[in-house]
Amino acid sequence: MAVFQSRDTRTFEAGSDLSAAQFKFVALAADGQVDVAGDGVAAVGVLLNEPAAAGRAATVVVSGKTIVEAGGSITAGDDIASDLNGDAITADTGDIILGYALEDGADGQIIAVELINGGNAAA
Repeated sequence: MAVFQSRDTRTFEAGSDLSAAQFKFVALAADGQVDVAGDGVAAVGVLLNEPAAAGRAATVVVSGKTIVEAGGSITAGDDIASDLNGDAITADTGDIILGYALEDGADGQIIAVELINGGNAAA
C-alpha cells in the first residue's frame, strides 16, 4: 500500500496549471518555478497538491518516502526515473535516477518510492 513517511517538503511557484499533476515528478526551471518533469531528466521532487494556475503555491516532496503515479510496470527495488508526463518509470540507460520503488505497480497506479537527492544517470 502506497503511503508517505519521513518526507521533506518545499514550496515552489507553479510555472503552469498543475491541477492534473498531483503525485507526478516536477522539475525546477531556470525561473525558479516548477513544471512537470520530462523524460529521464532531473526532478526536484514529487508534487503533492494541485495548483490550478501558474504562480500558485506548489508543495513538493524533495526527499524521503512518498507516493508517485506509475507510468508503466514497476517492480519493487527498481531504480525510478520520470517519463514525458512526470510519471514514475523504471530507469533506462542515461535516465537520471530519482529514487527506487518500494512496491510493485502498474500504469496509472499510485506507488510508494524512496526519493534520492541529486540522482545519478543510470548505466
